[in-house]
Amino acid sequence: MFFSKFFNFLGKDLAMDLGTANTLLYTATEGIVLNEPSVVAIDIRSGELLAVGAEAKEYLGRTPDRIRTIRPMKDGVIADFEVTRAMIAYFVRKVIKGMRFAKPKIVICVPTGITQVEKRAVIESAQMAGAREVKLVEEPMAAAIGAGLPIEKPTGNMVVDIGGGTTEVAVVSLSAIAYAESVRVAGDELNETIQRFVQDEFQILIGENLAEEIKITIGSAMPQPETLSMEVAGKSLIDGTPASVTITDEQVREAIREPVNIIVGAVMKALEKTPPELVTDISRNGLLLAGGGALLKGLDARISQVSNLSVMLDDAPLTTVVRGTGRAMEDRLRYRDVFIN
Repeated sequence: MFFSKFFNFLGKDLAMDLGTANTLLYTATEGIVLNEPSVVAIDIRSGELLAVGAEAKEYLGRTPDRIRTIRPMKDGVIADFEVTRAMIAYFVRKVIKGMRFAKPKIVICVPTGITQVEKRAVIESAQMAGAREVKLVEEPMAAAIGAGLPIEKPTGNMVVDIGGGTTEVAVVSLSAIAYAESVRVAGDELNETIQRFVQDEFQILIGENLAEEIKITIGSAMPQPETLSMEVAGKSLIDGTPASVTITDEQVREAIREPVNIIVGAVMKALEKTPPELVTDISRNGLLLAGGGALLKGLDARISQVSNLSVMLDDAPLTTVVRGTGRAMEDRLRYRDVFIN
């Protein structure tokens, strides 16, 4: 009994969705214990960590020259190794409060098609942040587990996971990915496209956070029953003064048409490359839509219209991947075949 408590003290297992936009942490006893933006603010003179997560995201576009706001993940993989390590360490310490000597085992989800170099960077970042063991699972597989799909059976299930940096399309069968298609177009690209649209159309500069708010509030992939509009305030490109304009859902839909087409195209390419037996299964089982980007209004209807498949939006698409990663962590024997390291 003493040793059991001692090892529980040394470290509880964690599941991590280390995303381009957000990082989520899950424990077996408490479920999702952290959901914060993958953003870090640093004093460039001293190297001091000033803010991480939600607090750091508020710094975006508002910092003096001495403070740098960094998003260390790009396209689902590590772009800044040192900052990612510091961010992981901060989040882990925040979850395992007061346990200075904690050395948790961590299961982390990663994009399909991740290179060996990128894989090693994720593992080393977690180890340097204090993990005593690191296991990796691919994001679409984690989403399938999180949604309760029968991944062990010899039947095809298609998963579309739209995160911040990547859209992952995968066909899952027999606890493995039979075919995967990954495009580095997802939620962040939609935000950037909206920023460019407002700049080009109205000569107004807006920040990343406001672009995301526009996407969430009036963004859509299909016409909506009622016209939506939103007043957008920013900085005039002409004279630098404050400026505002009202934009509609139709304008935003046209602005994001190209990245939405790329996402839908990835689904169609995956279907084209998948063996006919598995496509037959998918036509019967439908397609699972997960990830924050899945919440774009009308995207499920758009994919269904083009692919002729029934599309199921997960009940909580923002947490599907971390829930699946958590289940793989909790039952490693059952899910041993899904780990890729």
